[in-house]
Amino acid sequence: MRVVILPNEKEASSFAAEFIENFIAQKENLVLGLATGSSVLLTYEELIKKHASNGLSFKKVTTFNLDEYIGLKPGHSQSYRHYMNHKLFNHIDIDKKNTYIPECFNEDYELCCANYESKIKSTGGIDLQVLGIGANGHIGFNEPTSSLRSRTRVKTLTENTIKNNARFFNDNELQPSIAVTMGIGTIMDAESILLIGLGKHKSKSVADLIEGPISSFCPGSVLQNHQNVVIVLDSLAASDLKLYDYYIHTEKMYLEFMG
Repeated sequence: MRVVILPNEKEASSFAAEFIENFIAQKENLVLGLATGSSVLLTYEELIKKHASNGLSFKKVTTFNLDEYIGLKPGHSQSYRHYMNHKLFNHIDIDKKNTYIPECFNEDYELCCANYESKIKSTGGIDLQVLGIGANGHIGFNEPTSSLRSRTRVKTLTENTIKNNARFFNDNELQPSIAVTMGIGTIMDAESILLIGLGKHKSKSVADLIEGPISSFCPGSVLQNHQNVVIVLDSLAASDLKLYDYYIHTEKMYLEFMG
């Protein structure tokens, strides 16, 4: 696990965007796993800038999103399809036919989840999965006590997650409490993983993920078992790490070694 600590959100997000850009440059027809939420917003803004100014192209990229609420239509302002269109897809040259979100419109959720897994496999699997982390340690909508081998499925959200996401909904809007999410096993199948953690409110879950025991109480801790994980943090998100200085030192040595 490579832990990269940078002074602020902007620098951490710029690092993440450059990391993704390098993956796109290195592999034609990249399959990219994407996340929603506040952790990735600045990274998406940086990718849009790279597309506009540096010619970064997404024409041959296929994307799979982690999750989607049940009960919201694609055009709903709080759906993750709407989020991805407005925060990224509408501003780059990606073919939206190659952008997949675990949506289910016919209420046959078991079939929709199985089809999502099959679609990922049919593309050859996810090359790079981008993640955020919840304040309770969730990745995707895999809440605490989720099976560490779970696949794409319907998941009930915790009261903590619903409360944290309530700020995105108006008082008179229905806020879903159930979602379809990639499973932890599905996430772990990705060839490489990039997790972005920003802000003091993520510091405990970040510390549990990196330095705690592997436990379903902190689903993100399973990433300790993945062979290609980069965790990029701002200094606030990293502030509870016991080995903070060590991670700064090892990243410096890594950069010197890599030239």
